[in-house]
Amino acid sequence: MARKPGSSGRGQRELRVRVKTAKGRKLSSTRWLERQLNDPYVQRAKREGFRGRAAYKIAEIDDKYRFLVPGARVVDLGCAPGGWCQVAVERVNALGERSGKRQGRVLGVDLQEVEPIAGAEIHQLDFLSDGADDKVKAWLGGEADVVMSDMAAAASGHKQTDHLRIVALCEAAAELAYDVLAPGGTFVAKVLAGGAEAGLQARLKRDFEKVANIKPPASRADSSEKFVVATGFRGRRAAAEDESRAE
Repeated sequence: MARKPGSSGRGQRELRVRVKTAKGRKLSSTRWLERQLNDPYVQRAKREGFRGRAAYKIAEIDDKYRFLVPGARVVDLGCAPGGWCQVAVERVNALGERSGKRQGRVLGVDLQEVEPIAGAEIHQLDFLSDGADDKVKAWLGGEADVVMSDMAAAASGHKQTDHLRIVALCEAAAELAYDVLAPGGTFVAKVLAGGAEAGLQARLKRDFEKVANIKPPASRADSSEKFVVATGFRGRRAAAEDESRAE
């Protein structure tokens, strides 16, 4: 099982890896590979048994907002390769290893097949398909306490297009969250800084008690990604009433 994200490995001297440009490999690919090999979060993930550096993003977000608590029921949308699920399993006590603590549930959903994760239930599903929300609630046996998403659309190379695509994904994730979250629940999703998400932010502020934006330390400095954290869901009925009044 992956170890809890912590300070292990600090103080170890890391040698910088240089990558030669191979025949047929673009310079940009070489630079990406070199950055990956020298990324301290990538190195930590390998040492601590996580499936990717993204595990530290959700860990750092939860360290601040504390929504992955023992007993919580969590839905991870677009969960591949599984790093967020791994963190959630430990924090909500999905394996029931901490006696005296409530046992939570972690449900991972993705379009592609994902290798099993101890303590998590993984389902291959297009969450945009009709009836996806009902399937999620049936698998959970009720409503969720947390819906989270680290999804990103395939990059097109055009910054504005990529921004609009990821905002659309985030809006779709929010729609499912509205259908499956219990009152008081939390929604966490990746967006890109750029302004097109203003409508989504306004809606979340209306239907959740608190909405914050965070760029965790594990996010690369040169990345425009940020995460919206909406806590205290007012409930589907309250959201519908607010929407009707706004029209």
